[in-house]
Amino acid sequence: MLLRTCFLLWLLTAALLVPSSVGAAEPTKDLVGGIKPLAMILGGQHRQFGLTGSVQLPIDGRGQKVAVNLVRYSDSSFDLSLDHEEYAIILRRRDDVTFLALPRHGTGFVGRGAVPAEDQLAPAGLMQRLISPAADLSFLNLGLALLGNDNIEETLKSFAGIAKLELTSATGKWVTGNTELTFPQAGTVELKSGDVQVQLVTTTTVGTAEAAELPGYRVTELDRGELERTFVRGIRRATEILKPGQSLTEPAESARTAEHGTLQWIDGQRVVTLWGTPEQMGTAHGRLLPEESRRCIESVLYSFGTANVIRTGRWFRQDLQDAYARLSPHIPERHKQETEALAVALGYEAETLQVLNVFPELFHCSGFAVFGSATKDGKLYHGRVLDYMTTIGLQDAATTFIVRPAGHFAFANVGYAAFIGSVSGMNAEKISLGEMGGRGEGLWDGAPMATLMRRALEECDTLAEVQDLWRNSPRTCEYYYVFADGETNQAVGVAATPESIEFIEAGEGHERLGAGIRDAVVLSAGSRLEELRRRVTEKHGQIDTELGQWLMSRPVAMQSNLHNVLFVPQDGLLYVANASHSRPAAEMPYVRIDLQELLKQAEIKAVPAQAAAR
Repeated sequence: MLLRTCFLLWLLTAALLVPSSVGAAEPTKDLVGGIKPLAMILGGQHRQFGLTGSVQLPIDGRGQKVAVNLVRYSDSSFDLSLDHEEYAIILRRRDDVTFLALPRHGTGFVGRGAVPAEDQLAPAGLMQRLISPAADLSFLNLGLALLGNDNIEETLKSFAGIAKLELTSATGKWVTGNTELTFPQAGTVELKSGDVQVQLVTTTTVGTAEAAELPGYRVTELDRGELERTFVRGIRRATEILKPGQSLTEPAESARTAEHGTLQWIDGQRVVTLWGTPEQMGTAHGRLLPEESRRCIESVLYSFGTANVIRTGRWFRQDLQDAYARLSPHIPERHKQETEALAVALGYEAETLQVLNVFPELFHCSGFAVFGSATKDGKLYHGRVLDYMTTIGLQDAATTFIVRPAGHFAFANVGYAAFIGSVSGMNAEKISLGEMGGRGEGLWDGAPMATLMRRALEECDTLAEVQDLWRNSPRTCEYYYVFADGETNQAVGVAATPESIEFIEAGEGHERLGAGIRDAVVLSAGSRLEELRRRVTEKHGQIDTELGQWLMSRPVAMQSNLHNVLFVPQDGLLYVANASHSRPAAEMPYVRIDLQELLKQAEIKAVPAQAAAR
């Protein structure tokens, strides 16, 4: 919901831009005459203006109303306030200071000094900075440009003709389809279009801007560039997520190569193979996935970060920095080296990639492993459901990595560009792992979950070694896992907190999980657990690749289902489904990925050409 609210300023402007939604300077039934005053504001022909009113939008299945007040004082100064029943935002910008207040929390953030031009919140040219060229919103920039020309009346007549609005004399409403537009008094517009309602009062007369900072708040000083960058990049990324263009919905499936890495597409999914030292793999990762990495970074740190600041009253990046400071002593040096090389290749500060890579401390999911008598052929099938925030667009960065690190076991990691840890993986030694997040956010004096997962893939070739790694490592938060070994047809469920660890053997009953199911480990929560248990019991003895995928279908997977994986570790195979922009992973096709075959390809590419010739 908050991501959509961060997008509200764009929605408001878009609603005002088209002919069916702009107001009049005085009561009139002349549509073009009524539109013209506000069109001149939107076209940049008034440096000062005010918009006050409300917008009601369908969010999370119900109409939600947001009160809006926007005043532009100059090319560099404005006041904006948004007020919702659950949150409120006040953003005030002046030449040399930006102030963000969150009245529901009593907290404020202030930044002073210069801001890089590309990330400024200054009103002049702001809409162009807020709209991504990858979003399906080119009409909005075009409309703004047309409204800025000298022949605005002709432009508005064209818009009015396209809109095909008809005046209803009895009510004074302009109507087209389910859209109604009225001008009840001078400078006022009311729009109703389906579930969307807009009420606005416009003016071109504003007072003198007051000081940006408001009294009565607990204020935190921030770098001003970071404060404004978070909003600009967060909203711009939101335009990609909520209105993705063709480059995102149908990405070009072009192969790429870099020293120590390749990118290929397998049945529409992005697969990257990396090999070598940490520095070599990090560099190849960044060179192969620059745009995908940017989208992941901006989704997490800026779009989600903006929403999280509004929700919690705390600066999200500072929370991640605090978490990383406590987690860092437990991260292997080789992982830090890889992250730093990745940052250099992408052109980011190392700290940006460091904090990004502790973000999965917030994930929630489901999983199972079935084998022996539970399956059709006796093989072990390990299913992993990642339910987490398709709304922040991580699917644009979805990548399966095939990794051959120097001196460690090779593995497959189903993850996301710019992220080197693991939340779903299987190694060449037939070990597979999946995690489920629980409670305990903030208990970060240990190894990050995603670090332990990757270490297990790199370092362990038996189930016992994986269990020992978890027993002997300082742990964070509360997590549940399914660990499986295709070599021995063994699997365990795991409940781990910083203070305790419990292993649930296959077929063992548990107070949280219900009675044991022979040759099966089943982990989830609530109604999803009940449904998963029912399915495993019903199909016991028949489960194969097809039924293993069906076990993870809705409603076992949530609407937020980001990816699903079915591991068949004995065969070195994994079947991966990633969410699209409109459908959860469980409703998308699974793609077969052969770990051993891809590792052989990497082995050939890693041999120098002259050596291969010999």
